[in-house]
Amino acid sequence: MPAAWTPTSANRVIQGDNLAVVSALPDGAFTAVYLDPPFNTGRSQSRQSTTSVRSVTGAITGFKGQQYDRIRGDLMSYDDRFEDYWSFLEPRLAEAWRLLSDDGTLYLHLDYREAHYAKVLLDALFGRECFLNEIIWAYDYGAKSKSRWPAKHDTILVYVRNPAKYHFDSAEVDREPYMAPGLVTPEKVAKGKLPTDVWWHTIVSPTGKEKTGYPTQKPEGILRRMIQASTREGDWVLDFFAGSGTTGAAAASLRRRFVLVDESPDAVAVIRKRLDKAGVAFE
Repeated sequence: MPAAWTPTSANRVIQGDNLAVVSALPDGAFTAVYLDPPFNTGRSQSRQSTTSVRSVTGAITGFKGQQYDRIRGDLMSYDDRFEDYWSFLEPRLAEAWRLLSDDGTLYLHLDYREAHYAKVLLDALFGRECFLNEIIWAYDYGAKSKSRWPAKHDTILVYVRNPAKYHFDSAEVDREPYMAPGLVTPEKVAKGKLPTDVWWHTIVSPTGKEKTGYPTQKPEGILRRMIQASTREGDWVLDFFAGSGTTGAAAASLRRRFVLVDESPDAVAVIRKRLDKAGVAFE
């Protein structure tokens, strides 16, 4: 990190190990944290044990003890790939929780292979009262399996820092067309409808203007929706699996501020080029 970051700093793009970087960021500084981690790395990762107790009314110092250990053990006995993946993801989620403001929201983007494990463990780690939504992002692109129902969706788990104080403003969210416009009034058709927890949105077009060439790039419309609902102008947004920089691009277009972190030099180069092209100021 070039200099200590504070909420009065400029937008920032940081190359480095995300766990080390975010550990140096101040508590409660971000209104939204979006994480799009590798869906299952299969790599050995550094481990960090956490045994203290979470309290929604006090400082977050850790996670639930024996209940969490039992649930983690049950899941490990069900799928032995789980241990390495969760040992990688768990300390990063602990940091995300610490970094959220009291009115903040975490969006964790996964696919069908890991989403159900994560939901059970996040309930144990953070408390079921902090679960807000399971968002399904549905798309229709790519190969079509003939031996099973083709997998054409991702899951985004939404947890809030404090269920009594989180920020959510549906009036700020871009509306979408009605699927059956003949069933509503012309006025409602013209206005559009609010999205539900199922988001029909195409992937980034391979030939579209938004395409950066980054292999796991997410469409800006998906990030806009989260940021619009869960932040206000001037709020800080954090993404420490930043990839192609979509979170920063969406945040800047909505007059939010951002910190993006990625350990890949190629990813950071893509992010910097993308933000420079859009005229976004950052360090």
